Amino acid sequence: MTLKLCIAQLNLVVGDLAGNSQKIIQAAQQAYQDGARLVLTPELSICGYAAEDLFLRAAFIAACDDAVKAVAAALAPLKDLSVVVGHPTGGDSRTKSVAVQQRFNTASVLREGQVVASYAKRQLPNYQVFDERRYFSPGQDVCVFEAGEVGHTVKVGLLICEDAWFAEPARQTRDAGAELLAVINASPFHVGKGQERELMMRQRALECGLPLVYAHLVGGQDEVVFEGHSFILNADGSLAGRAPSFVENSLLALIDKGQTAMNIISSIAPDRTPDEDLWDALVLGVRDYITKNGFPSVLLGLSGGIDSALVLAIAVDALGKDRVRALMMPSPYTADISWIDAREMAKRLGVRYDELSIVPEFEAFKATLAGEFKGLAEDTTEENIQARIRGTLLMALSNKFGSIVLTTGNKSEMATGYCTLYGDMAGGFAVIKDLAKTTVFRLARWRNAHDPYGTGAEPIPERIIIRPPSAELRPDQTDQDSLPPYEVLDAILERYMENDQSIEEIIAAGFERADVERVTRLIKINEYKRRQSPVGIRVTHRSFGKDWRYPITNRFRA
Repeated sequence: MTLKLCIAQLNLVVGDLAGNSQKIIQAAQQAYQDGARLVLTPELSICGYAAEDLFLRAAFIAACDDAVKAVAAALAPLKDLSVVVGHPTGGDSRTKSVAVQQRFNTASVLREGQVVASYAKRQLPNYQVFDERRYFSPGQDVCVFEAGEVGHTVKVGLLICEDAWFAEPARQTRDAGAELLAVINASPFHVGKGQERELMMRQRALECGLPLVYAHLVGGQDEVVFEGHSFILNADGSLAGRAPSFVENSLLALIDKGQTAMNIISSIAPDRTPDEDLWDALVLGVRDYITKNGFPSVLLGLSGGIDSALVLAIAVDALGKDRVRALMMPSPYTADISWIDAREMAKRLGVRYDELSIVPEFEAFKATLAGEFKGLAEDTTEENIQARIRGTLLMALSNKFGSIVLTTGNKSEMATGYCTLYGDMAGGFAVIKDLAKTTVFRLARWRNAHDPYGTGAEPIPERIIIRPPSAELRPDQTDQDSLPPYEVLDAILERYMENDQSIEEIIAAGFERADVERVTRLIKINEYKRRQSPVGIRVTHRSFGKDWRYPITNRFRA
């Protein structure tokens, strides 16, 4: 016998219960027309992932319950169709005078207007960006249901995301009679994560001797991105199907259930490079943050430097040139080549480009403060005034026209405090805050060599890439005046902040003690700045944000 299934790889919006439900209904109806009798949607597909403290509101859980019933009713006429949806369940139960929260991360099987089976997630992740133990209680039971037409069914065992990273839930599901493992997921992207998932699920399939279907979410949600990359594995762990990454998709698969084994036929999207994944993650993160939050357009300060150039290229790929505006704000220290390169890049991408000199405002600030600063030499104070003037101008335009400001600081700067509060940190969305400076350079070269969105070859002038980075806030300034070489800084940052290596371990790896102690000290003393920075896209396994929680007031020194 055969069974056709569909992985509905959907881009959902947290809290948009009506919109998410309609997407599920439409995907299921189309899959049914294509012959599918089993449709899998992502984890918490009814409400979107992650709804965070919305889960604590009884009204939200009740609305999700109603949405599940509405989806079931809409799909009731589709005979023999089983649709798996994810949603929160539960509420308050009271024992004596103690209120006990019992909420579950649930997957329900809808069939002909009814909820015929439900499964509560057993393994609740509580690391990196995950905080599920704050909201949910772990489930205890397995769930195996039959999918297909009467007399020609496959026994499907349900798992949710983290469950499949442990051997026991999958083994117990197999022992309960499952012939196929179906895993619904919402697992945030970082570079290399897709390959990690395939390797781990291959281990599960081999351990259980069962084929495995992995249905994954796609889309941006605040600082995290979900890349899709749903896939299907045969019982021997070999790849049977894979959906494309970073786009919505309905992956169809035909399961031929023989006497001794299942044969699965599906399409396989090609392998991708890490930089291709990284670029598409940033583009999707920008597009969804801007679009889902209702901003009509974006603007950014274009300095003629590499960071703002990369952000501009990402923004145009994400939104199109007509929704992006660039503003050059030269100071007394802006080099002529910065003007020339900024103008050239704006011309290449076709965005609106304007120049507003900050020289009059800078002179006015200095005149106002002259009495207070009498007898004191100019220092970073005057440098920061320039950055804050630019921030004020950008935010004024944002207020007047409704465009959100994209900030252009990178992870190396955020780590070391090489950024100005209420200056270059002023804005609504930090596109590259999780990209180390060395990655910024590499990704700029990658984008110049590729044109994935048809916006024009080589958007970034070569001189922007090869020129020594500078904030241009004083004469002849370069970043390396204040920081170690970026190759050194970024390597220390990765080891210390992302991989939790100790200072002595980093020194033992060949780095100079002075550089290690300097960088790690800067990371610690600039936590107060990072707490005031805009939300930005997470693309590494540890970003500044939910992954990194350090006290500002802190006297510990390793």
